[in-house]
Amino acid sequence: MNRVLSYYKKYILYILLMIVVLIVQVKFELLLPKYTSNIVNIGIQQDGLTDSIPKVMDETTYAMVLSLSEEKEKSSIAKSYVLWQPKSNDSKNNKIKLENSNVKMIPDDRLNTNYYVLKNEINTDTLGKFMSNSLVNYAKYISSRVESSQKTSYPTIENVKSLPDFMKKQISIKIVKSIYKRIGIDVDKIQKDYLWKTGLLMVILSLVTGGLSIAVSYLSSRVSASVSRDLRKDSYKKVLTFSNNELNKFSIASLISRGTNDIQQVQQSSVMLLKFMFYGPIMAVGALYNVFKLDVSMVWIIALSVAVTITAIIIIMSRALPKFRYIQTLVDKLNLVTREFISGIEVNRVFGTQKFEEKRFDDVNSDLTKSNLFMNRLMSILQPAMMFIMNGTTLLIIWIGSKQIDSGNIQVGDMMAFIEYSMQIIMAFLFISMVSVILPRAMISANRIGEVLNTEISIKDDGELTRVHNLGTVEFRDVSFKYDGAVKSVLDNISFSIDKGQTLGIIGSTGSGKSTIVNLIPRFLEASSGEIFINGENIKDISLKTLRNIVSIVPQKPVIFSGTIASNIEYAQSVRNNKRLMIASDIAQCDEFVNEKNDGLESLVSQDGSNLSGGQKQRVSIARAIDRDSEILVFDDSFSALDANTDRKLRKSLKKNLYDKTVIIVAQRINTIIDADKIIVLDDGKIVGQGKHEDLIKNCDIYYEIAKSQLSEEEIENGKQ
Repeated sequence: MNRVLSYYKKYILYILLMIVVLIVQVKFELLLPKYTSNIVNIGIQQDGLTDSIPKVMDETTYAMVLSLSEEKEKSSIAKSYVLWQPKSNDSKNNKIKLENSNVKMIPDDRLNTNYYVLKNEINTDTLGKFMSNSLVNYAKYISSRVESSQKTSYPTIENVKSLPDFMKKQISIKIVKSIYKRIGIDVDKIQKDYLWKTGLLMVILSLVTGGLSIAVSYLSSRVSASVSRDLRKDSYKKVLTFSNNELNKFSIASLISRGTNDIQQVQQSSVMLLKFMFYGPIMAVGALYNVFKLDVSMVWIIALSVAVTITAIIIIMSRALPKFRYIQTLVDKLNLVTREFISGIEVNRVFGTQKFEEKRFDDVNSDLTKSNLFMNRLMSILQPAMMFIMNGTTLLIIWIGSKQIDSGNIQVGDMMAFIEYSMQIIMAFLFISMVSVILPRAMISANRIGEVLNTEISIKDDGELTRVHNLGTVEFRDVSFKYDGAVKSVLDNISFSIDKGQTLGIIGSTGSGKSTIVNLIPRFLEASSGEIFINGENIKDISLKTLRNIVSIVPQKPVIFSGTIASNIEYAQSVRNNKRLMIASDIAQCDEFVNEKNDGLESLVSQDGSNLSGGQKQRVSIARAIDRDSEILVFDDSFSALDANTDRKLRKSLKKNLYDKTVIIVAQRINTIIDADKIIVLDDGKIVGQGKHEDLIKNCDIYYEIAKSQLSEEEIENGKQ
């Protein structure tokens, strides 16, 4: 897990930028409930009037309001207004007309009287409280004098001091509205302007929030995709460095699953985790802060909702989490069964085991399907559970809030804002909880990827030699090899040497250690004891790249890539050398079947060479090794699919054209190595005979028994084909 997390350090600036964008996004999202509240409280209930301070009053109204003010507040109110006489053209009145924007509120047909206009530089916070008290007194005074038929225009006020501040403000605004109407100011226009302005601002905020959300998704996707790209690249590079020991620790199906499915799982989880991990806490803190600013008396509803949400998630996750790891194991198993079935399809057809393989696949597939269905059913409960909690929370807030509104403690808009903040808090905790859902699955996949990346390579590339002169000499000195944990050695004190330009044949029964010797030369395996030399240099002192350029191996099972015959022979060559290609094809006896094809060497080859015979695939594989022009060529039982005639012509061509190369031939057939300069006979991991064919016939009983089973008496006697 830590290894995978280290890949995110490279993209820390993107992550920090994403957090900054998230903070701005959350800030804007938290403004929307406030504007919703303002539309109800100010736009509808207050007719678009934002405060309880009349910006313009006629002389009569001003005098009455001032007379009804508290003694200690009269001075502040008087200082906040200035008398404007529209009919006067003196400098003072002209200055007021030019500089005070409040003058423009008065209609042109109402300029026949004097007005008191609010000064521009006044601090409305302090004045608002004073004016609320004065206007409430004014409302009480007016309501006591109007006719009974008009009493509904003004609220009945018993005790001014007992009223909460927001109710004083509401009454004051009603009075301000009546003052404006009396002057002739279009109050309806003020209300419409406010609603349009606030609504437009909410639309802009929504668009900006949407844009920021897209930016966050882009950044999280970019980081996740980049990390996944790096993981795939490094995992692939790491697997390429695996020796046979490391490859044996992981099945091929598991390595494929780890390099594809697990990395994809990390990428998908990372996109959501990067957003939810920061978005949830930021939103929760911001929404809670705004809730406390609105009303603390109903916070217990949010606490209850969050507690129920977390409880529901814990119950669901306690059932779901154990399934996550099991599903990953089943995916590995499904890949393994599928790979074995496809790679062994010919055997399956020959033995008629289709039904058996179908059952194997169906068993694993059914287990995986059942597990996924269980997970999907379990997770599908989460959404309706959240909807139930959120709707229940809304109903509870409306029920409690309506009582608070009736008692005059809060306003309708505040209750609506409280509902929105509550939903944001619940969703924030839901996002935080989702992290606990996504994280375990991501951790399982990350740990599996980390196992590959953290695997200790048993064969270290510590060699510093990058050039070895007079290549070709190969020597084994008391080499033994034993697999980790095995009791018995595969090779025991093997010693032999071969000079440049010579051919070495290795023969022995199955399991005698022939292929192990081949794998030790390029260090696919590391000798448990003893030393191996190439031209007098210990192979451990030669860099792996140089060593494997020196040695070309043709494996028992030829590996053919999709493409053309030419691309397979010149595999991974950046620049094609047509002359070398033709020579390699001719030496490997590929011309026999290449010339029969319409496109020759450019003929298409299907995946795994399915449109080539076994012998043709072996010859293409041999041509690939020859084309590479390495000093040492190793043929690991790679003539087994060739007929006797082609085998003979190929060996003759190798001897004629590769006389300056060191050739090692591992074979089951004596005919393949009968002309070798030296033959090694292996039995149970030990050399039981060494020499030419004629000498081994006389001196090595095991070789003689092999020869007796494959050659005629005359061939044995003559030591010839």
